[in-house]
Amino acid sequence: MSTSRVIVVGGGLVGLCSAWYLARRGAEVVVLERAGVGAGASRGNAGIVAAGHPPLNRPGKVRQSLPHLFDARSPLYVRSRRDPGVWRWLAEFARHCTRRHERRCLETLAPLGLDTLACFDAMVGEEGIACEYRSGNYLEVCIGGKAMARARHDAGLMRARGYHPQVVDGGQARELEPALGPRVAGGVLFPETRILDPYLFLLGLAEGARRRSVSIREGVAVRRLTVAGGAVRGVETADGERVAGDAVVLATGPFSLALAGQVGCRLPIQPGKGYHREVAVGPGGAPCMRVACTNRETGIICTPLEGRVRFVGTMEFAGHDLELNPVRLEQLTLKSRAWLPALGDAPPLSEWCGLRPMSPDGLPLVGPLGKVAGLSIAAGHGNLGLTLSAVTGQMVANQVMGAGDPRLAPFSPARFGR
Repeated sequence: MSTSRVIVVGGGLVGLCSAWYLARRGAEVVVLERAGVGAGASRGNAGIVAAGHPPLNRPGKVRQSLPHLFDARSPLYVRSRRDPGVWRWLAEFARHCTRRHERRCLETLAPLGLDTLACFDAMVGEEGIACEYRSGNYLEVCIGGKAMARARHDAGLMRARGYHPQVVDGGQARELEPALGPRVAGGVLFPETRILDPYLFLLGLAEGARRRSVSIREGVAVRRLTVAGGAVRGVETADGERVAGDAVVLATGPFSLALAGQVGCRLPIQPGKGYHREVAVGPGGAPCMRVACTNRETGIICTPLEGRVRFVGTMEFAGHDLELNPVRLEQLTLKSRAWLPALGDAPPLSEWCGLRPMSPDGLPLVGPLGKVAGLSIAAGHGNLGLTLSAVTGQMVANQVMGAGDPRLAPFSPARFGR
């Protein structure tokens, strides 16, 4: 495609990274965002580019979570409702919680993780994005012996694929991060990591994209795809405006399903609601931390940012509901005190929730969509949205501009037979 005009639907991490790489390849790019840049799940994530880590599909995950699915205080919570789609998704998720699938995911994600680190370095460096970007360590801490055994196992899998995780005991963990309490039995330190403020990164990336002549239109919702002669011709907005394009990339997370359905593609993506709570560093607040940490038992992540610590976690299946559930927000800090005893009870600086697009096998759906020429999707990244966003943008640009990208094969939407 020598003179292509590409429409990217969605102004989150994946959409803006795709737009940036497309513009870098010489495409004319229009980004249509229904609300504002980063208004969805992108702005509130943990801010950790955790390269090479496996997705949520872990052996034993369903067995551990099943007794607590309807408990609002549990890490994985399904709001009681009559939605057969959620239960079909959970059954498919459970089918992929095997050792074999875990190994397959690692074989796919390990090399991609190293690529995404290089992509982030290039983006931040070329555009001079001020987003607290730093190369650093990420520490997974464990309280119980079973969690420590699983952490050692995962470290071994990653070490065999070119990464350098370091298993540490409790004392070594506290040397790395003095805010950790005596209950911490040990953990794993991951050096192949980048830390950033995701919203500042998004704003900086948007400005960089505009400098490359990308048109970013906020407050523009896309109602339908325009298709003729077996090829996409653009989109129609909710206001009835027709925006012409040679190619369209759907990067609207869980909201991509309705547009994909217009061309007969039913995608197995469910919105998984995640939360964050930020606490200021200081007396009665959060401890001054050196290292971004996560707790293996609860999955709660805490990231030190400028003057504050961001606590992120939980997975709630409640459709497209964006109501802040105080019970779940409370768990982020309440459960973190088990390993961060100095965490006080000062009122939070901010609280947030967003909908992650969850695929049942833990891998995103990226590549050509259905039988419509010029139509692509980049969604379903789940908990790996920030981590894989940059390299996803690179792969999308390669595919849309006609060069292809062999790395896309495991992420084809066609793998679900739809």
